[in-house]
Amino acid sequence: MTEVTLSAKNQIVIPREARKALGVKPGDKILVVVRGETVIVLQKPKSYHAAVRGLARRACPPGYLQKERESWD
Repeated sequence: MTEVTLSAKNQIVIPREARKALGVKPGDKILVVVRGETVIVLQKPKSYHAAVRGLARRACPPGYLQKERESWD
């Protein structure tokens, strides 16, 4: 954990260890997610398609998608 100071222009410097962990360099885009009082900083994926591929397989119980598809008929 590293303490940073908010400037008069409402800016912060992302600490070196955080930049290294995210793998970001000057000019890269990052994502900032706010969840209540928690702020999460993420590296912007190069491809959103690749970043979300396979998420549904882990999120749905076995057989759920098949039952949904059958209900469309």
